[in-house]
Amino acid sequence: MTASPFLAPLFVEARKLNRSLAAVLAAAAPALIAVFAFFMVLRGTRPMPWDMWMINASGIWAFFMLPMSVTALTALVAHMEHGPKSWDHLRALPLPRWRLYAAKAVCVLALVALMSAAVMAMTWGAVMLATAIKPQLTPTGAFELGHYAATFAKIYAAALLMIAIQLLVALRFASFVPALAIGIGGTFFSVVATSAKQGVFFPWQMPVNMLATEAWRVNTALGLGLGLGAAVMAGALAHLSRREVL
Repeated sequence: MTASPFLAPLFVEARKLNRSLAAVLAAAAPALIAVFAFFMVLRGTRPMPWDMWMINASGIWAFFMLPMSVTALTALVAHMEHGPKSWDHLRALPLPRWRLYAAKAVCVLALVALMSAAVMAMTWGAVMLATAIKPQLTPTGAFELGHYAATFAKIYAAALLMIAIQLLVALRFASFVPALAIGIGGTFFSVVATSAKQGVFFPWQMPVNMLATEAWRVNTALGLGLGLGAAVMAGALAHLSRREVL
């Protein structure tokens, strides 16, 4: 019984997401990567190792699809309140305001985690389906589930700072333009500055640095993404609880 005041906002937020397009977004982004892998396998002329297919999938996810999915998802979650102008009603409820924002943050983080797992699972399924059509292209080597899961987990952890920034902007401003501008701009600079050493300090490049061969890049990006991400997320919840939406 004592936990219900903390869980109630989360249940309400989950029901809102269930009636929105969040499920479509959560399925569409991983499915696009899987479809790409499916046709790439079919175009092959010789079998390739499992590592190649999974590294390609995780690279596409970390480099482009994850940042754009976070941009769309945070804008969608925020617009559920901005659109009908329901913040005044929610903030007048007899419960701490931070719980309202924390519920949205938990839902966003949960969906991104599910999407990360879906990329790995759908890519495996796509490769298996393609090799059922062309058995001679069956990947070589073992499918190292633990290793691939750890890689996707690190990508997810390193993305926390980016998620926190996007969620803060999306919830802070009633217009979706600032959140989209930051998300698109961050992804753009991440793409054009891929090889820059300073990219390890750029939130939108931290996830893709989990695939780097240099240990210092992996450790630095992971530490900053996860550590600063947790701090920024906590600060965002405190800030939003005190301020009005513009």
